[in-house]
Amino acid sequence: MSLWGNFFLPHIYNLDYFIVLILVINLVTDKIHTKIKGMLRIGPHNEKVISIIFGSLLGDGHAEKRKLGVGTRISFFQEERHLSYIFFLHDLLSKEGYCNSKIPLVRTRLGVKGKVRKIARFHTWTYTSFNWIQEMWYVNDKKCVPYNIAEYLTPLALAIWIMDDGSKVGKGLKLSTNSFTYEECMNLTNALYKNFRLKSTIQSVGITDQYIIYIWNESMGNLREIVKPFIIPEMKYKII
Repeated sequence: MSLWGNFFLPHIYNLDYFIVLILVINLVTDKIHTKIKGMLRIGPHNEKVISIIFGSLLGDGHAEKRKLGVGTRISFFQEERHLSYIFFLHDLLSKEGYCNSKIPLVRTRLGVKGKVRKIARFHTWTYTSFNWIQEMWYVNDKKCVPYNIAEYLTPLALAIWIMDDGSKVGKGLKLSTNSFTYEECMNLTNALYKNFRLKSTIQSVGITDQYIIYIWNESMGNLREIVKPFIIPEMKYKII
């Protein structure tokens, strides 16, 4: 059976009538939703949601296994320059019923040399049916690219990855994969070509064991057509 599932919202089955009734109410109000335990929030989850999660995990997103192992939540974080993007992500997931509908708060923190930086973050609800994602992506608490990433690298996932961690360099596009190993980057370049016929190379950033992926100029036209339906206006500068 496909891991995507066929439903647009998390659902509960094989439970008694009372629990099912709570779930129905939950779909209407966030207040009720927060009271349902993570172990009772189970999938399957649709392709759109999985694509958003996998694209984000290729960038700055994190899958966090909660205490006592009752489930996993996905965390999203962006700094001031990309606040419109974090609000976009939140809007997508809140409409799908995966997080609180309240707009993420913009907070400040001290950065390098005492510079004040604005940040925003939010989390999905906790789901036991997200545990497989955390287990697939993390080895000894370190985020690693799954060996079968090509199966989940959809056009939407690619667009999310670009908006999250891509930047225009010359006539091509750089994907910041500094935290991934050379082998993991090879896996990603192979997936880009296998799924979309995008040509790319792995480049060192001048620091030991840190690499970026550079998509060639000759593939940019193809890339634009693939991700154009999903890129928000504030992020189009990355693919122009």
